[in-house]
Amino acid sequence: MSQTILILGGTKEAAELAEKLVLELPQARIISSLAGRTKEPSPVVGEVRIGGFGGAEGLVRFLTQNNVTRLIDATHPFAKNISKNAKTAAVNTGIKLEIRTRQPWQKSQDDHWIEVATLEDARKTIPIGARVLLALGSQHIDIFKTRSDVHFIVRMVDEPSTQLSLPNHQIIIGKPGDIEDETALLKQFSITHIVCRNSGGQGAYAKIEAARALKIPVIIIGQSA
Repeated sequence: MSQTILILGGTKEAAELAEKLVLELPQARIISSLAGRTKEPSPVVGEVRIGGFGGAEGLVRFLTQNNVTRLIDATHPFAKNISKNAKTAAVNTGIKLEIRTRQPWQKSQDDHWIEVATLEDARKTIPIGARVLLALGSQHIDIFKTRSDVHFIVRMVDEPSTQLSLPNHQIIIGKPGDIEDETALLKQFSITHIVCRNSGGQGAYAKIEAARALKIPVIIIGQSA
């Protein structure tokens, strides 16, 4: 009997998993589900669906209607809602859930991390007059609008559809680069602090390495947030 595998993705690791499964299981139907937060996501091998399911009930319907036999959660570690819905849907359908969310980064002795629990804590922790690389998704930026005493450099994958509410900011469009690129960016914009989430994985780790080399403090939000 052929398999139908649904990968809850949107991460580099999820895309790599889809490619691996397509090669290993040529008779299987491999479906990757993306949240759709970026306008032009990187190509993914196999079938791709974009957008939410409509909560746990919607996910149950999708699993049932598509005869899904394996459900894999390879989402971003901060994608709490879909991970919660996946657990509920797995219980309701009897489909085994494989959790492959990546582990958080581990602090090295040379890192200058200021570890906080929430975005609100991060907002309060930024010192007056700082020049901050805000490396967060667009949906997490608004909370910083009250910090008119800070200059933000905001990195986004896509151009924002509306003007940001931050009083003092510049926008950089693009994905994270390698350590050389990230070091150059931090120097170019005279960054004094980075605000980011501890998302784990290799894709965004170069900024942590660059901050370490330049002795720049990183205000980092834990995965429990």
